[in-house]
Amino acid sequence: MTETPPAQPNGPQNGRPGQDGRPYGQGHPGPGQQSGPGQQPGPGYGQQPGYQPQPVQPMRPEDEKLWATLIHLGGIIFAFVPALVGYLVLKDRGPFIREHTRTALNFQITMAIVYVISAILSIIVIGGLLALVAGVLVIIFSIIAAVAANKGQWYKYPLTIEFIK
Repeated sequence: MTETPPAQPNGPQNGRPGQDGRPYGQGHPGPGQQSGPGQQPGPGYGQQPGYQPQPVQPMRPEDEKLWATLIHLGGIIFAFVPALVGYLVLKDRGPFIREHTRTALNFQITMAIVYVISAILSIIVIGGLLALVAGVLVIIFSIIAAVAANKGQWYKYPLTIEFIK
């Protein structure tokens, strides 16, 4: 007596068709099979056939100045968040916006450290005074930086630790 090998589910031995109605081996690979030579893999998940990512387009100088100005002014109210988002999103759009977002982010991180130190020192009176001085410096230097960015000039904040080079 000869034993018959067990049928593989959805395989060519049992004659069941694949997902598109064709039997396995006719036009597409079956389970555990690789694509044949000359066959191109289909598009990736969420991509349409023929999709090619486009390179990042540089910004116009007017747009770079506008975004740099907004990032500097946004730091007055929202601390380091506008500078961080601007740096991550816009740094590849031009050298002017990259430098302004980098300097704004370094300044805002430095001021965040000063605020943490002033919170720790708030046990004694000097912590409140340090927070007040830091708040005034943020307002003054951010306005100066925003004006310089709006004029298309480079600006470097004083009293800043360079975290991002």
